[in-house]
Amino acid sequence: MFTKVLIANRGEIAVRVIRACRELGISTVAVYSDLDRDALHVRLADEAYALGGQTAAESYIDPKKLLDVITRSGAQAVHPGYGFFSENSDFAKAITDLGVAFIGPGPAAIDVMGDKISARHAAERVGVSGVPGTTDILTDSQQVVDFGNEFGFPVAIKAAYGGGGRGMKVVNAADEAAAALESAQREAVAYFGRDECYMERYLTKPRHVEVQLIADTHGSCVYLGTRDCSAQRRHQKLIEEAPAPGIPNEILTAMGEAAVKVAQGCDYVNAGTVEFLYSDGEFFYLEMNTRLQVEHPVTELVTGMDLVELQLRVAAGEPLPFSQADVTITGHAIECRINAEDPAGGQFLPSPGPITALTVPSGFGTRWDGGYEAGDEISQYYDNLVGKLCVWGRDRDVAVARMVRALEEMRVEGIATVIDADLAILRHPDFQAIDHSTKWVEEVLDLSGVGGAATTGEDTDAEPKVERNLDVEVNGRRFAVKVFVPESQVGAAAPAPGAKPRPKRGRSSGAAASAAGTGQITVPMQGTIVKVVVKPGDEVAVGDPLVVLEAMKMENNVAADVAGTVAEVRVSTGDSVASGDIVVMITPASGS
Repeated sequence: MFTKVLIANRGEIAVRVIRACRELGISTVAVYSDLDRDALHVRLADEAYALGGQTAAESYIDPKKLLDVITRSGAQAVHPGYGFFSENSDFAKAITDLGVAFIGPGPAAIDVMGDKISARHAAERVGVSGVPGTTDILTDSQQVVDFGNEFGFPVAIKAAYGGGGRGMKVVNAADEAAAALESAQREAVAYFGRDECYMERYLTKPRHVEVQLIADTHGSCVYLGTRDCSAQRRHQKLIEEAPAPGIPNEILTAMGEAAVKVAQGCDYVNAGTVEFLYSDGEFFYLEMNTRLQVEHPVTELVTGMDLVELQLRVAAGEPLPFSQADVTITGHAIECRINAEDPAGGQFLPSPGPITALTVPSGFGTRWDGGYEAGDEISQYYDNLVGKLCVWGRDRDVAVARMVRALEEMRVEGIATVIDADLAILRHPDFQAIDHSTKWVEEVLDLSGVGGAATTGEDTDAEPKVERNLDVEVNGRRFAVKVFVPESQVGAAAPAPGAKPRPKRGRSSGAAASAAGTGQITVPMQGTIVKVVVKPGDEVAVGDPLVVLEAMKMENNVAADVAGTVAEVRVSTGDSVASGDIVVMITPASGS
């Protein structure tokens, strides 16, 4: 077994891996950006190394910086978590070339399954069929139009090197194709570093069912049951449960066996998940995620197995200590992702900012996997997952009731969260009757009036810190060190060169003006402008997109609230904006 593991990630998953390592007596190494200097995963790790920068591109997905820390720290293995470099074969190869173990599949398997197009071919070779589609890389939106005209709309555009709903757009009609492809490519680059996309039919009422598997280096591959992840918005999961309910056992077994075939077909090793779409008694291969999934705790709760521990042991060359016949599923488990988002009647708007209070529920069968504590801040530059609330029950009805109780106990202040939306889902008769699909949240569930607006005081910011360079002596040896101290401890000293002041939180009066329909268009959250759609003089109608705002790796259209003429555009592509900033001024048409 390893003695030191570096976690090339942040947030909840870094905390999860650190805790598993600690239980096994393994020393841990954290990495952090400038914004994460005081983050929970940094506080828990045995060692921590600065990467610098703010955005993921400047820190967590800068390969040179990570490889340098791996070498300096003396880590024997690297756990990539999920997201970032977890499905990047170049990174996995660079690590193994250093003589360091990558806690995941080999680069060749990542190449096959990380590219969703070659993954379809691999699945077909072992007799596992996918959703009807093409395997050609999209180069022009006309390809989408032609496919839709021949096979029918809607059509799904997907990032070839993506997953988790990132870089996926649904085209309902031909005139949506160009904008959808452009947006999918932009999101794919932002989250995965590559813009290749492909397309397939978008099933009208499918359920999203996935199979967890684990494979060792000794030829053993075992599946650990199924999960249902159909409660989604923007093709990203909100609630997951295990096992997948309401599906005949023979079909669940067939899915498990198909998943093992897919994994063995590419010589897969370590933990992985094969995803399927289930509709009308049939299932179709969707994709394989060559990493640990966000929703892995529900599998752990119904199998009694620690998946991170198994990952570590497999990466160290140990054989799996059980066979397929030893796997038993007991009871039912549900996970709710607690994201920093305001449900906002179904819009699910990102809500970055400081967490001023956090109280998590406890009790029998209740588990919290979190990446933050009170006083920590959710940054606009990273994923908005605060943590995962999980429950276990002897059956599904008990698990649903337990989750409702746990969500009602949970208290999060300073940011908006999806808790109220989770409760609306769990209490709905469709969900309780397992009569929901991947589109149900957006097309059926009524979230009007459901919001999770942040609760803030006059000023919820923690005291800013400033950078200071000091000379210190340790055992008679002089060192030059950089320290970050509260501003009050250095008087009215100016911040370090290049440092940006922390913005004040809370919405400006501009947000209220926009809501009243005056033509003063504000942004609902902090983020970056990735596209400006209009220019002065353009005529717009209510609901027309004006700019596209990216926050927490999600794109949001900022739309006109009145019909009229664009008088002024105050932002450009690449600009950073704060919540409530006015970005466009519209002169209302007469009668508006």
